[in-house]
Amino acid sequence: MATVKAGRNKTIDTPLSEGQIYLDRCIAVTQRQVDLGGVLDKTVIGDMLDVCSLLPPKSIDLIIADPPYNLTKSFNGTTFTKKKEADYEEYTRQWLSAIKPLLKDDASIYVCCDWETSLIVGKVLSEFFYVRNRITWQREKGRGAKANWKNGMEDIWFATNSNNYRFNLDAVKIRKKVIAPYRIDGKPKDWAETKNGNYRDTCPSNFWDDITIPFWSMAENTAHPTQKSEKLIAKIMLASSSKGDVVLDPFLGSGTTSVVAKKLNRHYIGIEIEAQYCVWAEQRLEMAESNPDIQGYVDGVFWERNSLSEQNASSSGAKNTKSLKECKRKTKKQPSITEPENTQKTLFDF
Repeated sequence: MATVKAGRNKTIDTPLSEGQIYLDRCIAVTQRQVDLGGVLDKTVIGDMLDVCSLLPPKSIDLIIADPPYNLTKSFNGTTFTKKKEADYEEYTRQWLSAIKPLLKDDASIYVCCDWETSLIVGKVLSEFFYVRNRITWQREKGRGAKANWKNGMEDIWFATNSNNYRFNLDAVKIRKKVIAPYRIDGKPKDWAETKNGNYRDTCPSNFWDDITIPFWSMAENTAHPTQKSEKLIAKIMLASSSKGDVVLDPFLGSGTTSVVAKKLNRHYIGIEIEAQYCVWAEQRLEMAESNPDIQGYVDGVFWERNSLSEQNASSSGAKNTKSLKECKRKTKKQPSITEPENTQKTLFDF
């Protein structure tokens, strides 16, 4: 008997047998591409090593890669088996060699990994690129361990193809409540006094504690076992690319990178070997046409957790209220944010 999902369960799990309409939108790349015209804004079915060898060099502005971690894990029936460290290092070197020629001189690359594979990824990445930072983000999901600390963190390595690269700081600032406001001559210093509280748009660090793993009641959630959130990918994309740039994800999974690129007006190329995941990616891309929102990113700024009512107020008042960034340039008049509606917060406000 088929399992019936609860009414609020939005998990995308369309079976391959019912997803032919989405699968038909995907393409296969079997011949060398002179330019990106045939692959731009497409989901490509195939092995990334084969596909990347056929793409034109120096054509990509940003790569966001989420390769299999060095764990034994099943992906829609295909099992990635844990390797010896030396073998996983060679595997990492192999796929990095495949994507290196595709990057423009001023391009950037981000690579996701867990704490254990991070030791390998960082080392091999430095053989090909200029390593700039290691981001650590906090994940709430995960099982406890009886004889070890619970693994509640993952890493993302940030590297560039040269010393000439972009980093859009203002695009990734986080709006936080000011607990101990500091004033000069009675006026707020680097923060805004509003009807809803005191806020500051802060510079992001390399520790992210405002990420929520997609769960069953979120519209972006799929049945993919290692899906990253749209908010996480949006931070990377806004920091290291501009509108109209081309973003490549060689391990697309259920399509988060392509979906976020579409929502943020970037071009995308997603490569995925599993047809089932390609179906979910295309289904989400279709949904993005009518719903361009990214949870936790409102009014051009990222919000800290447990701020849903403030986000709603900012969104509803955006047309009538100047942004915090605009108001901070004024010295005589302090910004105002519309009074929040009587919205009940939940454990999963973000």
